[in-house]
Amino acid sequence: MKDWRQSYDIREEPFDLVEFVPSDGVDLTREERESHLPGDFMIDTIHDGTCIPKIFMDAIQGTSHAHKRGLRKFDQSYTLERDWGADLVAHHLASELNKTGVQCFGHHRVTVARILMDFGRFPGNTPPKAEHLHRFAINYPFSHLLGYEHKKVLLEDYYDKISAQYERVITQRRFKIAIHTYDTYNEAGTQRPLMSIITRPIGYQTKSAMPVDFFDPMYPAVLSEYTADRRLTYRLSLMLEKEGVPIAHNYPYCLPDGSIEVRSQVWFFFDYLKRCFEQEYPETIENISYKKVWRMVLDTNLRSTESENLRSYLHMFRRAPRGEEKSFEDAAEAYRDIRRFMDRDDSRLVKEYRRSVQRPSSLGIEVRKDYVWEFADKACRYPIAPKEENAHKVARLLAKGIAIYLENDRLTYPSEFVEI
Repeated sequence: MKDWRQSYDIREEPFDLVEFVPSDGVDLTREERESHLPGDFMIDTIHDGTCIPKIFMDAIQGTSHAHKRGLRKFDQSYTLERDWGADLVAHHLASELNKTGVQCFGHHRVTVARILMDFGRFPGNTPPKAEHLHRFAINYPFSHLLGYEHKKVLLEDYYDKISAQYERVITQRRFKIAIHTYDTYNEAGTQRPLMSIITRPIGYQTKSAMPVDFFDPMYPAVLSEYTADRRLTYRLSLMLEKEGVPIAHNYPYCLPDGSIEVRSQVWFFFDYLKRCFEQEYPETIENISYKKVWRMVLDTNLRSTESENLRSYLHMFRRAPRGEEKSFEDAAEAYRDIRRFMDRDDSRLVKEYRRSVQRPSSLGIEVRKDYVWEFADKACRYPIAPKEENAHKVARLLAKGIAIYLENDRLTYPSEFVEI
């Protein structure tokens, strides 16, 4: 029997950081897989990857800390971090969507193991014993054992390249559904529901605002209330509950602020705002000051030093670099122009975008690990084998709910909204 606990793959040769897995019955060439395939849906998994580049394993093997502890808990940490069964559900979901007539040629999977790097977080170091929602992309123990140069390589050659591949796909889609799997029990020992749909950022849930450390404060807080059309999420809930699959919403946690779902929502809005602004003021398109502002607000991965400098000048009132005062002042005026445009007519643009059927939806779906994968223990530390039938059932119900939403719910809008 395969030992799933040690199923990570130490890679020496280059490999696909984001792999496209075709749906059943879909035969695509590599060129077709890398092209912009038609369809409104992107199905993806980011925490079921198994690859660890050899360069990083070699780096931590040589540290005194690693020798001291002998990396005794590495296999266990890998097992606990992995979303067992997520790829299985995603593959069946893409295939079932095709059967309903919804174009979905396959799903995308991040191949890098989560124990090394979590693409669903902002770039940075994860401290030891960090809580789930307060982690960064470089995961522990690599965040503690790797040196500066290796961390730089990890972010530039892996995180940034994954981001670029995602951007090419996600900007062409109206819906992004991320499949995750979570543990059977909460830390308190209460059993989690078989599934949960996650659409609310933790920052908005706890502070009624997005964290200004990460996103520009121009982003309207009201857009953080949910990241997906609620008619879609409740249609999925109804479909699953009718078939006896218990489901929760935004439980046992909300979306991390660094999750792809949250980052993409901020990016989508500022991209929309940019298009509206430039349509009315085309003379600003080639203006360097406006370009700087757009680059800053669209830098939702926080990877640009230029954007960080402007961000700190605007919002932390720091001094501009010597000799560049005028360019920063001009950018500040451009920022104020854009803000006035967004706020005019009682923020009409924001209100229309919030309710628009054209607003992209991004949601995370959690499935309990023990429902789609067999384990030898209740803590999901000793994986045995996949549960194909259960994964297929979940995917079939999700696909059916999506098809009903697209046909009956999406374009049905009330004549007015109740506002309290």
